[in-house]
Amino acid sequence: MRHRVLGGTGIEVSTYCLGTMMFGAVGNPDHADSVRVIHAALDHGINFVDTADMYSTGESEEIVGKALRDPRRRAETVLATKGYFPMGEGPARGGLSRRWLTRAVEDSLTRLGTDWIDLYQVHRPDPRTNIEETLSVLGDLQAQGKIRAFGCSTFPAEEIVEAHAVAERRGLRRFRTEQPPYSLLARGIETAVLPVAQRYGMGVLTWSPLASGFLGGKYRKGRPVDLSGGRPALTPHRFDPSLPGNAAKFDAVEQLAALAEEIGCSLPELALAFVTAHPAVTSVIIGPRTGEQLEGLLKGASLVLDDDVLDRIDEIVPPGTDLYRADGVWRPQALTDASLRRRPTADRAAAAG
Repeated sequence: MRHRVLGGTGIEVSTYCLGTMMFGAVGNPDHADSVRVIHAALDHGINFVDTADMYSTGESEEIVGKALRDPRRRAETVLATKGYFPMGEGPARGGLSRRWLTRAVEDSLTRLGTDWIDLYQVHRPDPRTNIEETLSVLGDLQAQGKIRAFGCSTFPAEEIVEAHAVAERRGLRRFRTEQPPYSLLARGIETAVLPVAQRYGMGVLTWSPLASGFLGGKYRKGRPVDLSGGRPALTPHRFDPSLPGNAAKFDAVEQLAALAEEIGCSLPELALAFVTAHPAVTSVIIGPRTGEQLEGLLKGASLVLDDDVLDRIDEIVPPGTDLYRADGVWRPQALTDASLRRRPTADRAAAAG
């Protein structure tokens, strides 16, 4: 397992990061088995574990806490978690305000059973909260020793630039990392997010490298897709090959699978090696649910792609192209709130005359 420095923090992390979203009610509800998977990952040389408060409503953090109960394992593990999404019913139970983040960090520390979090990430942008307030409270939490470094997750390039500008102007501590979706089928972040991260010396840990299973080998052209269970049941429009726009994904998967076979690796191994080949990427998050899945993902940890293979990939999916949009990607309020794109009715009527 190779290691790289995380965003100028001096913290060395493995190029594979163990994502724990699948531990708990939404994936593997067996706590003891989930702990065994985490221990197996650590024993294979992974020293970076990523979770979030909202994964199975805190259950994932509790499982990670059990896995790192041994002080030696905790000391040797770089532990990352995230906050932003609502935790429970009622107002003021989510977002990036000082009020909520102060509580969210304390709650995460309790569930994780630890005195500190190595990397705390804000899970999505919050249009309701000034970024100055968010950076201010994160800096205070870092000064208190509750978090060692902090970053952002799934922020568009312009939000990252604004955050760094505000930090410089106000003398605040800044985001050290970004966690975006990135895969062979979702290369959009190559246009701006990754270059911006490089410009600011940020570490990058990417999620969804297998594109919700499209690069896992399960969904192939000409094979029937069961839309009644798993991810296809949640988002059938992404997986139904008869729908417009999906044909390009299935065609690309066939070409990428053929390329993987040609160079003597599996499609998932090719997918993970591609992500870690980008100079801006520090670590790729893998999210196994079982020990068997972990073993399969670890097989390609030492694979390095040469320029000829990367050129072939560029021909199949051109740089900066998104053939697939990862689940849960943040969309700016200007797109989700129609009132921000339309003048008031009275103003339009007056203009029309």
